[in-house]
Amino acid sequence: MTQSLHPGPASPAIEFDAALIGKLSQLGPRYTSYPTADRFTESFGYRDYLQAVAAVRRVGGRHPLSLYVHIPFCQSLCYYCACNKIITRDRSKAETYLGYLKREIEMQGQLFAGANQIEQLHFGGGTPTYFSDAQMDELMRHLRRWFSFAPDAIGEYSIEIDPRTVDRERIHKLRRQGFNRLSMGVQDFDPDVQAAVNRIQPESMTLDAIAAAREAGFRSVSIDLIYGLPKQNVISMGTTLSKVIAADPDRISIYNYAHMPHLFKSQGLIDEAAMPSAQAKLDMLALCIRRLTRAGYVYIGMDHFAKPTDDLAIAQGQGRLHRNFQGYSTHADADLVSCGVSAISSVGTTYSQNVKTLSAYYNHLDKNDLPIARGIKLGMDDVLRRSIIQMLMCNFELSMPSLEQAYPITFASYFAAEMEKLRGFEQDGLLEIDDKWITVSPKGRLLIRNICMVFDRHLNERRAEPQAAPLRYSKTI
Repeated sequence: MTQSLHPGPASPAIEFDAALIGKLSQLGPRYTSYPTADRFTESFGYRDYLQAVAAVRRVGGRHPLSLYVHIPFCQSLCYYCACNKIITRDRSKAETYLGYLKREIEMQGQLFAGANQIEQLHFGGGTPTYFSDAQMDELMRHLRRWFSFAPDAIGEYSIEIDPRTVDRERIHKLRRQGFNRLSMGVQDFDPDVQAAVNRIQPESMTLDAIAAAREAGFRSVSIDLIYGLPKQNVISMGTTLSKVIAADPDRISIYNYAHMPHLFKSQGLIDEAAMPSAQAKLDMLALCIRRLTRAGYVYIGMDHFAKPTDDLAIAQGQGRLHRNFQGYSTHADADLVSCGVSAISSVGTTYSQNVKTLSAYYNHLDKNDLPIARGIKLGMDDVLRRSIIQMLMCNFELSMPSLEQAYPITFASYFAAEMEKLRGFEQDGLLEIDDKWITVSPKGRLLIRNICMVFDRHLNERRAEPQAAPLRYSKTI
């Protein structure tokens, strides 16, 4: 079944071809980075990061920074969660963590002194609002001591909240603390689905949080949904979508639940017999796309939708959308500095990831070392392929002459093998190729990860290895 889903003049059509999706869906990266995080190695460490920062500073210029802060704590366990989190009601752990987090922020602030203008801040987790009002005040003061923040009208300062753990006053306090964008998990409004994944969140809690955010003057409110959870079906998803559309958030993300209990222990608590079939998941995805685009939301890419007036939609229309570890972003020219356990930075032509346990995190900082566990330095080929994947993921088109001007290559010969694979996608109607452009079709937009995988040299080399380990990715659809 093929459905042309027309959101209106502000957004291109998306064509949902269930048969083609069923044929092509496979395990693949989400490309929040290239090379992907599974290519990072322990041979990259603290000293390599220092060299990367020094190289950025030598180049000169005052590019703004993006800052990510990871708060790993949660009060309760959501069975579906694949994040790096720590479930605890022992608040003293948060106090200890805050002390060490401040130390890491100070070290990063010293490294970027004089080039520390922040235009984008994101608090993720875990549950960032696990920190109390007082702890958040303390942390924000510390951040402003070591970094210079752009004015509120320019900067994008976002935080993820759990509506079950905040009230109206807390949301107003977050706005006073400097946050101007709010993201909250909903997953599904259906009580049976919520019970099946151990996230009981009455509809009124979510609606009250959205109302408080509007009242407090947040510039944008984002909602996360998941399809593929136990006890979900097209009817229940339709009811949830009606409620979400009525709530009128600025951005909506709809994630495909990837059931991988061998990697994420908590997912083993989910009743697999209650999970929807692959066909039911496709039907729910088609419904989500149809309902949201008819409601006026622009399909940004992957699983993201936004109002036409939202910064994401505007950035995409102007060709300056970017993709990083927090998803789609409007700050393409910003190096990403990340603090906290498991957090990943992107500075210059490097990626670096922090250690994943509290004990290792504290141990590194006690020795006055940044807690970097692994990373990678990109070569010219990596940077080139990263540019290609970014362009395709964000803009659904690629100018081959522009790449030939930026890099010492002839596109057709350098990517001869890749172009041959793309011809197969062209026959399936996923894209069009002419002398200058590769253009992803409305049918190909939902399968953009498949298209990008063609240019993933690391992935293709790994697949060619005789004893290669199984891929640890979610399905592309």
